[in-house]
Amino acid sequence: GWPAILVPEAYGGLGLGWVEVVALLELAGESLLCAPLFSALCLGASALLAAGSEEQRARWLPPLAAGNAFVTLAWQESGRNPPREAPQTTARSDGPGFVLSGRKRWVPDGAAADAIIVAARLDDSRTEGAITLFLVPADTPGLVRRPIPALDLTRRFAEIELREVRLPATARMPGDGATTLGRILDRAAIGLAAEQVGGAQRCLDLAVGYAKGRVQFGRPIGSFQAIKHKCADLLLLVESARSASYFAACVAAEDADELEAAASLAKAYCSEAYFRCAADCLQIHGGVGFTWEYDVHLHLKRAKAGEAFLGSPSWHRERIARQMGL
Repeated sequence: GWPAILVPEAYGGLGLGWVEVVALLELAGESLLCAPLFSALCLGASALLAAGSEEQRARWLPPLAAGNAFVTLAWQESGRNPPREAPQTTARSDGPGFVLSGRKRWVPDGAAADAIIVAARLDDSRTEGAITLFLVPADTPGLVRRPIPALDLTRRFAEIELREVRLPATARMPGDGATTLGRILDRAAIGLAAEQVGGAQRCLDLAVGYAKGRVQFGRPIGSFQAIKHKCADLLLLVESARSASYFAACVAAEDADELEAAASLAKAYCSEAYFRCAADCLQIHGGVGFTWEYDVHLHLKRAKAGEAFLGSPSWHRERIARQMGL
């Protein structure tokens, strides 16, 4: 099934790559999919493949591939930019294991996940301030999860609280947590950009379909030059956003050094393209587009929420500028 697309064949998956993930997520965005596919692929499976130990992969990847469980990622502690702030959640050594304390907000599908990968700051003298990832099963004592409302009605978020959560040493994910987390979030941004391309395409299709059928002054409104120009501009936006999305997918598939720049390029451009397409689609529909009988307002809300999720367009453009030395 779909959750198996990134999982290697050795763990029961399809063993495909990020180009295939982007193609799938584009369709998911087009249909406003409410299932936790994005979390399972771009956060859970991606993080396990990037940082999981062999034991952690063997435990979680097979059920994820089968669609029987999914894992998400908790890294954000406020709703503000920068989206990759240093965590205040701490992990202190306690005998053979660790004790986690802190709070995470805006955890995608955090209330339903079977396990959550938590970014925490090691609180010991040898590695003070180092970021480490921990795999926390949902039934761990001390882990409290609360759903939180969001503008996007099609994507669920949660707040999680870690109240002296005790974990064995095997819960720690090996490697440099800060570097690994950055690359996980870059790939997630590429996945989100693909969803946004699909949503933008759907908004264009809805706008053109409505313009062909809505009659005013004795003829379809799509025959008016202003509507034609608007739809043509949206087509250019959709196709250019799709190009940015697939370029980033190819970079992610090759694990190239340009991953950070490609992710920021795709996220910044596709976020703005989706919102523009949704807003103009609503303008073509008029007031009826914001009724429950039409999906236009759902796309508008998802587009606006998606702009801020995983970094706003301005944050990503600033990051590209820093890389260029500007």
